[in-house]
Amino acid sequence: MVDPPRRARQERPVTSELSTIIDFIRYGASRFSAAGLTFGHSHDNPIDEATHLVLASLHLPPDIPPAYGAGRLTAEERERVLGLIERRVSERLPVAYLVGETWFAGMKFKSDRRALVPRSPIAELIESGFSPWLDDRHVERALDLCTGSGCIGIAMAEYHPHWQVDLVDISEDALSLARENIAFQHVGDRVEAIRSDLFDALGGRRYDLIVSNPPYVTEDEYAALPGEYAHEPKLGLTSGEDGLDICLRILDQAADHLTEDGLLIVEVGESERALAELLPQVPFVWIEFKVGPMGVFALERRDLVGHADAIRAAAAARR
Repeated sequence: MVDPPRRARQERPVTSELSTIIDFIRYGASRFSAAGLTFGHSHDNPIDEATHLVLASLHLPPDIPPAYGAGRLTAEERERVLGLIERRVSERLPVAYLVGETWFAGMKFKSDRRALVPRSPIAELIESGFSPWLDDRHVERALDLCTGSGCIGIAMAEYHPHWQVDLVDISEDALSLARENIAFQHVGDRVEAIRSDLFDALGGRRYDLIVSNPPYVTEDEYAALPGEYAHEPKLGLTSGEDGLDICLRILDQAADHLTEDGLLIVEVGESERALAELLPQVPFVWIEFKVGPMGVFALERRDLVGHADAIRAAAAARR
């Protein structure tokens, strides 16, 4: 006959054996791998994804000392973490939306469905001081165009306290989140959020640096995206048949809003080849990152002016 204590142990769900932070990270990573989830919103593997979910849900920083991994969760914490793990699997929600926060350029940002989850390689440029692009360049005013959650512009302001930074987006939902992040990071004295269709509402404002991570996903690419991306606003992802509709508008208008020695930096991702083929005469400088090329170019104002006719013709063809 089986004694009662042993029977009770057999009838408990497997998850009742989980007790420590490390237990839940390991369990989450295993569940994510088994479910065949897609990783692309800040993380590229199930272990980092599970670590983000568990630590954020416990209100712990990502750089917590390893010794804390043996810390035991309370019953309430266990229930909350397990519920989030199951939602990540069943609903395919990005972890940043589940826990309401993510990290970009070493800074924590609020994140929800009002804007894309921050994940641009431009974070590396911000952390490196945009070297060598700004090494000999004086910057006072900068623009984060198509700002979304505000992460790029706010991080620029944090890393360069003497800069004045404007955040621009056409989406009022995105701007409401950006404004929350401005307050969260206490940069309201040097960062302003402006609703505008690209440059339309900026009047005569001019900038020493314009940085943009605009929508650049093609319609075919969007149709093939994994379920996780369906939770993000489509407005922040797609940009025409080849992903370049918005980028071409930026190229066409940016010179009017750059100072004489101003610099434009734009991320176009997988649309890099299409842009290079469309405007072969424009001297795009494709930036190399630690992991290799990521579809981000730098372009001087003088090159925008010098090739204005070709750029304007390409942009006009999309109207």
